[in-house]
Amino acid sequence: MMDAGPVPSRGRPPRTSRGRIEQVALELFATRGFEQTTVDDIAAALGVGRRTVFRYFASKNDLVWGEFSHVLARLRDDLDRHGDDVAVIDAVAAAAVSSNRYPPEQLPGLRARMILITTVPALQAHSMLRYADWRRVIAEYVARRRGERPDDLMPQTVAFAALGASIAAFSEWVRDGGELEPRLVAAYAALAAGFR
Repeated sequence: MMDAGPVPSRGRPPRTSRGRIEQVALELFATRGFEQTTVDDIAAALGVGRRTVFRYFASKNDLVWGEFSHVLARLRDDLDRHGDDVAVIDAVAAAAVSSNRYPPEQLPGLRARMILITTVPALQAHSMLRYADWRRVIAEYVARRRGERPDDLMPQTVAFAALGASIAAFSEWVRDGGELEPRLVAAYAALAAGFR
């Protein structure tokens, strides 16, 4: 009896992964534009159906944000590393900087994401949801440290101010290039000093 060769597998091709979908989508967004690229275009470039893309991502906007839940988890972990002997604003600053430390090979992809997030109107609207999640992590930490509720004035003030410092640093990095971390450090140092 002849061997008919390997039996074709069902389901998504082995080359398809969350990371691969993100990579292809970002490449298409960079070359064609976000609005001009459809989920069907991304699926076709991957050689899969659009349902496969939606199995990994709820929307086209989510492709740009990637695994944002991991960013939030890293921020939460970095905040929790600081004891009560560290001033709240110093802990927030240190966590914001350390949670945004990326290996050099990941920085081009991060910069491509941030260019899209800061320049595409549809993504800016979607960003408000993501930024609210990020602020919630900060507000919960500040509230716990101060014995308050996350929705109280001071936790919210620190959360909004911290987000502003991060956005300012990322925006300058996107515009001018160079290094991200020194910009984050400078923005948070100014915040901690009360902008004196």
